[in-house]
Amino acid sequence: MKKAFLLALGLCFIAAPALAFHDHGVAHCNGCHTMHNSQDGVLVDPDSPNGNPWLLKDGTPSDVCLDCHAIHLGAVFANDVLDPSPMKGAGNFIFLLEDNLNDGHNGGAVDSTGAWTHAIPGDAAGHNLNAPGHGLAPDATLTTSPGGSFPASQMGCTSCHDPHGTQDFRMLYGAGRVVQGGIATFANAAPTAEGISIYAGEESPTYHTAYQGGMSAWCGNCHGDFHANGTKLIHPSGVAMGATIANTYDLYNGTADQQGGTHATAYLPEVPFEDAANGVSTTTGPSATSQVSCITCHRAHASSGPDSGRWDFNVTFLSDDGVNSGSYAIPDPYGNVNQRSLCNKCHNKDAHDANPN
Repeated sequence: MKKAFLLALGLCFIAAPALAFHDHGVAHCNGCHTMHNSQDGVLVDPDSPNGNPWLLKDGTPSDVCLDCHAIHLGAVFANDVLDPSPMKGAGNFIFLLEDNLNDGHNGGAVDSTGAWTHAIPGDAAGHNLNAPGHGLAPDATLTTSPGGSFPASQMGCTSCHDPHGTQDFRMLYGAGRVVQGGIATFANAAPTAEGISIYAGEESPTYHTAYQGGMSAWCGNCHGDFHANGTKLIHPSGVAMGATIANTYDLYNGTADQQGGTHATAYLPEVPFEDAANGVSTTTGPSATSQVSCITCHRAHASSGPDSGRWDFNVTFLSDDGVNSGSYAIPDPYGNVNQRSLCNKCHNKDAHDANPN
């Protein structure tokens, strides 16, 4: 009887789901919260001797997130601004600490004291987090989200992700969710996507975040109709690419090989598109109904390019990135010193220039 009981108990443990800390639900509360702000007579958060309104183990929600996710478990905040963690799709918050991201004209100009005269500071690298324990502060330039009204002073990890878990991609807030005690209520659903592991691995053409749909509308929860098609004379987002653009994407294999690509291997994680058929190992290019999205050109967290660009929009050749500013040079997926902007993956204006190769 005892053996039978132990066997049954063991089967229960085997059959039960092995949840990760936040895996679509709440794990152990004291991973993030502390009831008394002390343990064995020692303050849990020495920087907050009187605790904080959320009973957290660190001063702000984002600081708590980064305590685990900075250099491990996704590695979203590297130790060195010139040596970021392996890319996993959303980018790296370390670039918020850069003093200059400007690699365009006069980007490296300094005055008589050696100070930058045309610097683009790290504030422009992406979403600024209120995480003073990690050296991060709210955006010093923009007080609200461009195109919307979300307050920059409140921007943090929990502005987009629900730390208590959701059934949606990366625990993103969905329609009807109230954010941070009422700062905002999301009107649009969370996007559909499939992510790569946060424990290991790096983004590559055969292993990457699979964006499937809804990302532009979801970004619009805070950014409004910033890219709404038909309302402004701006680049459309959240709309079908069409057959012409899809074909250009397929054929473009870099400045040196503008017509040599094939549909079967056209997918470029540096210029992703949304499609319901996408998977983490998808290598095929888009169809006419695949969609261009906010994430086609931008990283969700931050990048070493201004405006959270997947590539630096201000340089002529990708090899110019990092030269003027001394910032991290975003890798060129084609490895060609003469490679031009990755806008060409969809639009290919290289065809009208003399090919230097």
